[in-house]
Amino acid sequence: MKTITRNINIGMLSITLVAVGFVLGSIAQEKQGAITRTMIAEAERIIGLRFSENQRDSLLDEVNANLAAYTEVRTATLPNSIPPAFVFNPIPPGFVLPTKGNFQTSSVSAALPENREDRAFYSIGELAALIKARKITSLELTTLYLNRLKQYGNSLLCTVTLTEERALEEARRADAEIAKGKYRGLLHGIPYGLKDLFSTKTYKTTWGSALYKDQVLDEDATVVKKLSEAGAVLVAKLSLGEFAMGDVWYGGMTRSPWNLKDGSSGSSAGSAAATAAGLVAFAIGTETYGSIVSPSTRCGVTGLRPTFGRVSRTGAMALAWTFDKVGPICRSVEDCAIVFNAIKGKDGLDASVYEAAFSYSPKVDLSKLRIGYVKDLFENDRGYTTSDSAALTTLRQLGAELIPITLPKKYPVGSLDYLISVEAAAAFDELTRSGKDSAFVQQHKFAWGNQFRAARFIPAVEYVQAQRIRSLVIEEMAALMKTVDVYICPTTEGNNTLLTNLTGHPCVVVPNGTRTDGRPISITFCGRLFDEGTVLTVAKKFQDATGFHKKRPPLAP
Repeated sequence: MKTITRNINIGMLSITLVAVGFVLGSIAQEKQGAITRTMIAEAERIIGLRFSENQRDSLLDEVNANLAAYTEVRTATLPNSIPPAFVFNPIPPGFVLPTKGNFQTSSVSAALPENREDRAFYSIGELAALIKARKITSLELTTLYLNRLKQYGNSLLCTVTLTEERALEEARRADAEIAKGKYRGLLHGIPYGLKDLFSTKTYKTTWGSALYKDQVLDEDATVVKKLSEAGAVLVAKLSLGEFAMGDVWYGGMTRSPWNLKDGSSGSSAGSAAATAAGLVAFAIGTETYGSIVSPSTRCGVTGLRPTFGRVSRTGAMALAWTFDKVGPICRSVEDCAIVFNAIKGKDGLDASVYEAAFSYSPKVDLSKLRIGYVKDLFENDRGYTTSDSAALTTLRQLGAELIPITLPKKYPVGSLDYLISVEAAAAFDELTRSGKDSAFVQQHKFAWGNQFRAARFIPAVEYVQAQRIRSLVIEEMAALMKTVDVYICPTTEGNNTLLTNLTGHPCVVVPNGTRTDGRPISITFCGRLFDEGTVLTVAKKFQDATGFHKKRPPLAP
């Protein structure tokens, strides 16, 4: 859910209202264990405020009462599955949810390849055509992917658990249903992989941490249930960075199939690596701050991060309740549309999910759309300027009249990422208080253990103020998106990834060529809230014209 893309500023004070509970002890003139005026004076340095001696004296009783309250609250057991009593709303005033949807996909035909392994890199549409025509069975396809997972999984360190028994059972069921004429749709019989922060019956759900490597939640997450209803076949639970950060988990560092010296980035590390290497037909990932976008870039695949509130998170590990999103990682844009169409919508359990229509059609006239580009970010020379510029040229050749835009800059977007740290620290509070954070696989200062500890010194007041600024940023983005239908942006440049995760806007990241050393490059298309269809259609038009998504990494011929 959260990817390491840069150094993250964390600091200030704890999530208590005045945040002075960090110093406990005794001073001779005060009763043992109580917070003192001296402690308050020292704590003031952390929150950037200064109180008078009289004010400190007045604070003492309230601050000590608060500390007693924290102790009482901590006696309650709070599993990760319990959300806070508030729900993030990304919808600006006046916004109307779409109510009418129309889902159409490309007409696809496919023939069996001479090389059996080539099927592993077919699109969902091509595989579906073969299965529906009974030119191949789901069992054959499932066996192919299981074998590839066994062959390449150890090199990539992308597989936590093979769900072989379940996969074979689901594949046989799919074949039997199709033989009887009960065809569920494009995902029927298609094998996929699941980021290992989603719960599943029977199989363990590790969250990437040795602390939970034997955890069995024994219930299918909503996204798993929806895919099962669509007839998809779960073949593996795939790696994520520990507690959804980066690509390092208790089994090691998940590798990019383009270069085994590189990590696959994260935190949807295994989902991107396995998809790129042809070990699954598609995978499910999550994003809090770049965790679909970044590994899709590193592994040269296509990722859809939907609008916040589009897909239920029931059964998924919570990292940051007002940020977490579920989306597909695939080999093509249309594959993302197919998977998204199956997993979207309410389940009656996740209160953050909205019921909104989804429309998608591969047919689009770019000249009739307002397509923006973030002009200043395309002008920054970061080594990919040629590829970025080529993307704009391609769109113009396809008929687009590009509109230069500037992302909102009125408010300090780059300073709002501590919101994630506060929520994550709350989600894993028990690990910090118990000292179990010392067992985390990574122990450097930017790793979760230290971030969880540092987040306790962020005042609750500052958290709320940042959320209020977030509301203003949402309104700024709403104003911008009235001027364009879609905009294109260099993937890792500027604050676009943080900005759109703060506002909940959808994006599609697609391959945009390779660097001179062969490593993939991507470009990002961003769309309006709850309008995944338009951004997917534009991204598909670009993808079909460039063909970068058809390149295969050297690890998996």
